[in-house]
Amino acid sequence: MSPSSRSAVRLPQGVRDFLPRAAARRRIIVERLVGEFESFGYARIITPAFECADVLERGLGPHAKQSAIRFVEPGSGEVVALRPDITPQVARMAASRMAEVDGPLRYCYEGAIMRMQRGVRIQREILQAGVELIGAGSPEADAEVISVAAAALATVGIDHVRLDLGHVAPVRHLLSAVPDPRQREDIERLLRRKARAEVGRASAGLDAPLRSALQALPTLYGAPREVLKRARALTWPAPVMQAFEAIEAVFSLSRQVVESEFHATITLDLGEIRGFDYYTGIRFSGYADGVGNKVLQGGRYDELVGCYGAPAQATGFAVDVEAIAEAQAERGIEVSDGRSAILVTTTQRRRHEGMRVAAGLRAGGLRAAVDLGPRRGREAISRYARAVGFTHVLSLEGTGAKLATVAADDAGASAPPTVLAAELVTHAAAGDATEIISAILASASEAPGAASRGRERSG
Repeated sequence: MSPSSRSAVRLPQGVRDFLPRAAARRRIIVERLVGEFESFGYARIITPAFECADVLERGLGPHAKQSAIRFVEPGSGEVVALRPDITPQVARMAASRMAEVDGPLRYCYEGAIMRMQRGVRIQREILQAGVELIGAGSPEADAEVISVAAAALATVGIDHVRLDLGHVAPVRHLLSAVPDPRQREDIERLLRRKARAEVGRASAGLDAPLRSALQALPTLYGAPREVLKRARALTWPAPVMQAFEAIEAVFSLSRQVVESEFHATITLDLGEIRGFDYYTGIRFSGYADGVGNKVLQGGRYDELVGCYGAPAQATGFAVDVEAIAEAQAERGIEVSDGRSAILVTTTQRRRHEGMRVAAGLRAGGLRAAVDLGPRRGREAISRYARAVGFTHVLSLEGTGAKLATVAADDAGASAPPTVLAAELVTHAAAGDATEIISAILASASEAPGAASRGRERSG
């Protein structure tokens, strides 16, 4: 390998850049999600990107521990780890910094996590936003976070959402009743695939009620009340029957809000076993049409906060921002935050005037900058403006000005520029950009393809 190829510009495996449109999509998703979280009373917190490995790992399950990326911090010599999950950090913060607060804690967050995952195309850096409700163990608490999840997906434009509700009690009971570790491992692997026939064969030799329940588990999916009816017909101990009561209570409390107000569907999946060794009660996942991966997942984790010295019941969820971006792109959802961005082009003689006009536009709430590049023709300017995220070009030519809307993509047709009265520019340069902003907003609403502005093919 030549020295030049070894030093080629590249990124580590599993991370990526986001250019302006892609970055805007994800920024807007996060802002809308967190804004919705805050509207339910969840206060935003910020946690560090890495922590002392031994402290962080108290709250990580076996899989998360394996996925943590560790390194030695040069200043202290301590082994630290990039966070593969934010929930343990919130648990640590609640137990160590807020343990004296008498009552539930509602926190929300957003940030990137890093997970060591195998595969060339596997994303290791994952953008998340989520909520944690700590110190509340009632069905009302579970119903609240499920309602927040549905509201969050609605606020980013994701319709046709399915929330799969579940509980870890049935799976935990059945697997713990299998005495042979190797047989238990085989059954768990097959349950993950929902392979009912194979589960039956792998359950050979077990008591008939246990084998029947294990075989039935992959089929216990669908409308919650119908699934509960079938599940209750099997043989279960009292704790599992109590779990069914909890499911019914949470479903009754959340159904009206989730299905009527946010138009999401709640289903029950008692055969979903992922996370059964982490969650302690109700668990749920969110799915959107056209997206293969979960867009969110969460549930009750009553044992986690106690790992940091102050036991507390807790529940929450995390949204996969990248999955939301994929769902939006699949639906052709606009990503614009509604703010116009103006590129002001000028002759050298009018450069200072252009800077004053841009300042007036910024004072009026728009994004604006003066073009500092070489003199270019109209089409070249339009291509440049589109590439770097401007929605309009305001050209100060001669003694007048022209306003052009930038086409949403290369295939879009640019409307002819609008000639603006000289006094509008004069007023904007003097600090009063009200009239010119009105002209810009009017052109934005009338432009061809305005409804699709900001879409990106790559998501």
